[in-house]
Amino acid sequence: MSAVLLDGHAIASELLARVKADAQALRDTGRPAHLAALIAGHAGASEVYLKNQKKACAEAGIGFEIRQLPDTVTEADAIAEVRRLGADAKVTGIILHQPFPAHIDERRVREALEPSKDVESMTPANFGRLVMGRFAIAPSTASAALELARRARPDMTGLECVIVGHSEIVGKPLALLLLQSARNSPTVTTCHIATRDLKFHTSRADLLFVAAGVPGLLKKDMVKPGATVIDIGINRVKGADGKMRIVGDADPAVAEVAGHLTPVPGGVGPITVAVLLRNTVELAQNRPA
Repeated sequence: MSAVLLDGHAIASELLARVKADAQALRDTGRPAHLAALIAGHAGASEVYLKNQKKACAEAGIGFEIRQLPDTVTEADAIAEVRRLGADAKVTGIILHQPFPAHIDERRVREALEPSKDVESMTPANFGRLVMGRFAIAPSTASAALELARRARPDMTGLECVIVGHSEIVGKPLALLLLQSARNSPTVTTCHIATRDLKFHTSRADLLFVAAGVPGLLKKDMVKPGATVIDIGINRVKGADGKMRIVGDADPAVAEVAGHLTPVPGGVGPITVAVLLRNTVELAQNRPA
């Protein structure tokens, strides 16, 4: 068996075509969408994501800016900057790039976000709406992963679904998105670093999401034959030639047993950017006149 690769670029192009039209409509009314990305310290794993955001915003006609804070910034100053962005009438959406320097409590910074400009839906108020099923937008990466999964598994009713990773920006919101339907949801198991026998859980999954940030964590003997595997991992590793490259959390050999598989790069990543821009436009559309 050789897995069918799910092309994230093609799906992202579909989403971005609509985003571009909506962004143009906003500009025509004199109320353009404008995304601000805030980062403290070095970009690290966010470097590729930031670069792709900037490019995609330019192509879609959405304003974009990066607010770069030094890695020595105090928590109070980081919170103050978030509040300044929230009060800036030009800015319609804000994304906080994580991780922040170790001396900063990310949750406190997140709580300072203006909910109506929170493009990742990560403030307590917005996350609560996701729990209750009364949300307008959802975290971009989790939404992108689900968008891909639905292309391979349009009907998820009763499927055994396993998520490897329980972060607040991917694993937890993804589980909530999968469980939105009272009658047609899959059965969701969430694994994490304290899971005793990871293979036991992953090998029975019809639908498997891996978002642990560990290169090659998922081996082919951990995957049920024919399963749909959505690899959300983005890891920078040095290849045999000494050059850095991007790899996922699934070992390449997983393609030998999976029914569908997302490539890395080119799978979840492009759709995540498209969903982020879609969220940005929706927030701009919904802001008070």
